[in-house]
Amino acid sequence: MLSRLKNLKGAVTKPQLAAILNVSPVFLTKCLYIIKPENQYHHFEINKKSGGKRKITAPNEDLKSLQSKLSELLMDCIDEINASKYPKSQLASPKKNTSKKNDSSAEVLKVKISNAAIKQPSLSHGFTRQRSILTNAIMHLGKKNVLNIDLENFFDSFNFGRVRGFFIKNKNFELSPSIATVIAQIACYKNTLPQGSPCSPVITNLITHHLDIRLASLANRYKCTYTRYADDITFSTRLSVFPPEIMCDELNGFVAGKRLKRAIKHAGFCINERKTRIQYKNSRQEVTGLIVNKKPSVKKEYWRTARAKCNSLFNKGHFTTEKGGKLVEGNINELEGQLNFIDQVDHYNRMRQKPPLIPEYSLKSYGKRTNGLLSGREVVFSKFLFYRLFYANEKPTILCEGKTDNIYLKSAINKLHDQYKQLVKTDGDQYELLIRFVEYSKRTRFLLELYGGADYLRGFIDTYAVKSKIFKAPKPQNPVIIFIDNDDGPKQIENLLQSKSFNKKTTLLPSTLDPKKDVRKAEFIHVINNLYVVFTPRGVNDEDTDIEYFFGDDARLKKHTNGLFFNSIHNRDESKDLSKDAFANHIIKAQKKHISFNGLIPLLNRIVNVINHYNSIK
Repeated sequence: MLSRLKNLKGAVTKPQLAAILNVSPVFLTKCLYIIKPENQYHHFEINKKSGGKRKITAPNEDLKSLQSKLSELLMDCIDEINASKYPKSQLASPKKNTSKKNDSSAEVLKVKISNAAIKQPSLSHGFTRQRSILTNAIMHLGKKNVLNIDLENFFDSFNFGRVRGFFIKNKNFELSPSIATVIAQIACYKNTLPQGSPCSPVITNLITHHLDIRLASLANRYKCTYTRYADDITFSTRLSVFPPEIMCDELNGFVAGKRLKRAIKHAGFCINERKTRIQYKNSRQEVTGLIVNKKPSVKKEYWRTARAKCNSLFNKGHFTTEKGGKLVEGNINELEGQLNFIDQVDHYNRMRQKPPLIPEYSLKSYGKRTNGLLSGREVVFSKFLFYRLFYANEKPTILCEGKTDNIYLKSAINKLHDQYKQLVKTDGDQYELLIRFVEYSKRTRFLLELYGGADYLRGFIDTYAVKSKIFKAPKPQNPVIIFIDNDDGPKQIENLLQSKSFNKKTTLLPSTLDPKKDVRKAEFIHVINNLYVVFTPRGVNDEDTDIEYFFGDDARLKKHTNGLFFNSIHNRDESKDLSKDAFANHIIKAQKKHISFNGLIPLLNRIVNVINHYNSIK
């Protein structure tokens, strides 16, 4: 892989920088010199946790795209620099520890021992790859004293000259002055790094690294641990008394030590004394919003508030939240963000335990039925996900057997969008799917017992009524469609739908079909509530089909760069021919402009007919 840092250091012209950023020179010129800066930003305020307002200056779409490209470039450069300094670190050479029984333990980045060969020192945790408020908090677990310091007007401390000068003088970069100037022009607005720009945090981390080194050295001298998350600095120690050389707790307030004051002032910052505090072991110790007395955890009141919102949502279909001292209508996206954050912390705690808090958390042990293993918070989050995805789904929702099926259907809708106004909305360059495809992950598997494949989907159908029954909110407005192949794979789904417990509830279309034996022949099956099952149509001679069956030889015989193709229906050999994954990604998705999707029209028609049917009965 070519070194992006080496390319950046060798660049001397704007077109060369544009090529490194993967944008056109015309686009770069347009963003920097044609459109005036005052027309490229909009301003708004958000509430601070500590009270007051934080002013955000956010770029427009084009400039944001350019700044994101710069952010990615600089983070790639940082990774290269760290890999050269710490070649054996987990970041530079990730290794899976297969010796441990918990096969997911390698997902937890080891950050605690800064001098170990495989554990890269972690000083800055904000806006850094594989770092977060979690890794920041873990550095300060179980300490007797925790000091929090806030740097005042952090982003405003970085002006155009400081940004440009850094990239010229820093030994890791030493860029051409002309390139450093362009980078500063991309990043700065009104002579500062704006809060709201994607590249501001990365640049502040680069410039502040020298301060991190100084403060980490100071911390080490007095037996403390040091980390920084943006403008939040934390020192912690196991000593009974916090070292007065760093911070002294006096009657009139906290007084910073001379070395600490000098280092922060030398770096161009000043301490916000109102937010300086030492937290003792017998009190609640907090680091970047997490409690760190024993293990990283969210505040109890934060969880209670989120749970109360969920209860209201499940029973009424809405909830309220407090903003500016007033109760206003709650935002479900914000609630999902809060629950995701809580779950991230809980999940992290599970993964880092030796052994895990629940031994059965290992994939090998818990199998497919995980409901009995969920903690109380995970149960609430599981209900929320089910509510959001399936009960109160804002768009018709489709679950396929695997990720390749999603690719086929999305590509077909994209190519045939003029024929399917119910499935997609287009307006010039704007393209919006009016249906949602569920993406499976390890968390959907653990929290929802849902991971694609006929076995998981059978369990989903079997428990759908029970899981829906707990909600008292207004009835679902959109259907949930399980889209599956019409071959031997979903035999267990066929048996379930035709069993006594289901065939009396289901409705087959056309209605002349027998629900006890004809589910495979149905255009679609209305199972219960807003749940539908759609099989791919039977073949010409009533043979089994999968989605790939409906592609013509123009796609099936198109060669991959490795020389293989998917092959025709009757000649396909799975052991020798192109895999489904390669066919979906490198043929169908990558070359959809040159492929006919007419064979998939009957499949898309079935989705449309389900939507129309549910609209007529809901």
